Amino acid sequence: MSEENKFKDQAKQVYRMLIMVWCVVLLGTVFAIYALVDPSLSAFNTDEELQPVVVENTIEEDDWDKIEDGIHLRTGFVDDDGLMTVVNNCTSCHSAKMVTQNRMTKERWVATIRWMQETQNLWDLGKNEDIIVNYLAKNYAPKSMGRRANLENVEWYELN
Repeated sequence: MSEENKFKDQAKQVYRMLIMVWCVVLLGTVFAIYALVDPSLSAFNTDEELQPVVVENTIEEDDWDKIEDGIHLRTGFVDDDGLMTVVNNCTSCHSAKMVTQNRMTKERWVATIRWMQETQNLWDLGKNEDIIVNYLAKNYAPKSMGRRANLENVEWYELN
C-alpha cells in the first residue's frame, strides 16, 4: 500500500471518529437539556400510570350567560349593548382577558381588528364590526390617568 493510500485511510478513520464524537456530544447535549427541562425524567419512568387531567367547568350550564352586578360571569365583560356579539366573535379565538386587559380608543380598536384580519385570519365582521367597536370603545376605552389624589389624613413629621 502506498503512502498516499495509507494517508487517505487514516484521514477517513479520523473523519469517522470525529463524526462519532460529534454524535455522542449531540446526544449528550440533548439528554442534558431534557434533564434540565424534566428533572424527574418522566418520559423514562414507566412505573407510574399516567392519569388524565380533568378540568371542571365551574359555571353551571344554566348560568352560562348569566350576568351579575353588570358583569357577564363567563367572560368578565361589562353588560352593555353588543355584549353577546363581542362574546361570540372575540372569544372564539382568544380569551376574554385578552380584551379586558386592553384599553383603546375607537380608532385603535379598529386598527387592532384590521391587524387580526391581516395577520391572524380574523374573518370579515360585516355589520357586527360597528357593534363590536362601539361596545369596546365605550367599555374598554383608555382611562384618563391624571395626577394622583392628594394625600389626606396623614400625620406628617420632620426628618432629622
